[in-house]
Amino acid sequence: MADRSVRYPQELRERAVRLVAESRPDHATEWEAMRSVAQKLGIGSTETVRKWVRKAEVDAGVRPGVTSEESAELRRLRAENRELRRANEILKAAAGFFAAELDRPQRTS
Repeated sequence: MADRSVRYPQELRERAVRLVAESRPDHATEWEAMRSVAQKLGIGSTETVRKWVRKAEVDAGVRPGVTSEESAELRRLRAENRELRRANEILKAAAGFFAAELDRPQRTS
C-alpha cells in the first residue's frame, strides 16, 4: 500500500499544474499529460497530479466546486462551533451545579 503521509511542497504542486497546462497540446489526452508530468517531477501517482489540477481549476473558477479558501473557512468555522458547543455544555453544567446549591436549605448554627 502506498505511503499517504508524503507531502509535496506547494511550489511543486503549482509547477506540476502549470506543466500539465503547458504540455496538454503535446499529448493526446489530459491524462497522458498528467502522467508525463508526474514521471518528470518524480510524483508517485498520476492521480495525485490529477487532484492538484482539478483543485487548481476549482480555485480559478473554471470548474464548479468548493475552493481551497472556502474549504479552509469551513474547517475553521466547524472547529469554532465545536469549541463553542463544548463551552456551552460546561456553562450549563456549572449553572446546574450552582442552582442546586442555592436550592439547598441553609443551616443555621
